Amino acid sequence: MKISYKPFELNLRHPFTIAKFSRTSTPIMLMEISHEGFTGYGEASMVPYMGENIETANTFMSKVDLSWLKTPFDFDEVIAYLDSIAPGNPNIKAAIDIALHDLRGKIDEKPCYQYFGSDPSKMPATSYTLGIDTPEVLLEKIKAGEDCHIIKVKLGRDNDKELINTIRSATDKPLFVDANQGWKDKQEGLDMVFWLHEQGVVLIEQPMAKEDLDSNAWITERSPVAIVGDESVQRFADVQKAQGVYHAINMKLMKSAGMHEGYRMIMKAKELGLKTMVGCMSETSCGTLAAAALAPLCDWVDLDGPFLTSNNPYKDPEFKNGRWVLSDLPGLGLIKS
Repeated sequence: MKISYKPFELNLRHPFTIAKFSRTSTPIMLMEISHEGFTGYGEASMVPYMGENIETANTFMSKVDLSWLKTPFDFDEVIAYLDSIAPGNPNIKAAIDIALHDLRGKIDEKPCYQYFGSDPSKMPATSYTLGIDTPEVLLEKIKAGEDCHIIKVKLGRDNDKELINTIRSATDKPLFVDANQGWKDKQEGLDMVFWLHEQGVVLIEQPMAKEDLDSNAWITERSPVAIVGDESVQRFADVQKAQGVYHAINMKLMKSAGMHEGYRMIMKAKELGLKTMVGCMSETSCGTLAAAALAPLCDWVDLDGPFLTSNNPYKDPEFKNGRWVLSDLPGLGLIKS
């Protein structure tokens, strides 16, 4: 089992601004794991708020030894081993998990989505994300995302209504909203929820601070649209805690430490009566295809990495009628540019 990895700076087409920060690129760790003549690909997308970076990834990887791993892979065993090395670090753990899933599929000559019982015909439409920006740039971004049937909007600042009004001047597409913990007062937040409902908003992610479970639950109880836990739902143990606080969870592979635990989170949420969303960080086609393998199991999809970045080292996955098309190639179906 041979592991190699290298840093990569993924550039964004536009500066990406949310409630708490702005950035123009994202540090990535590209992963390759080879075995028996096959190579699996993975990636870690290390957005600043997650607390990981190239240095922490290198430190973690210096402790990883997969010489004990045998095929077929036992992913419960894999994640237990990775967690035993160090707590946290879900981004770099996800890179290993994704690469092993891609490798497994190539060894078995089977597309990854089949391992999870995903039905490609049930792929939901994905949203196209608009970061906080000037009205002029927002209108440019809306045009750039015209192939997507849903717009996702980052809110959480004083000009939220202005942003929504600008978007509504250009499109009547359904909207997802992500407040990124930017709202401070629950009553003002609830008032905003009702106003957004009138503007055609389908769901709202993380309205209040992730630690403020009571305020998030208070809004959820009264909201006419789905309230989705994002920053407050990181890994499997957090799914149970989301019951009664949110209507749904947003599973991201970079939070869940990869596809195996991400699948378990989706299944647990369904068991608890929670709806599910699969989201992403700034990712290449590798992360997009890994998440897309799970997407047909979810109610909503927000996988727009290839649309928002300018130097994707892989070919964009096939996209048709506002949806990602799952490849029948072995593994993830990833193709280098």
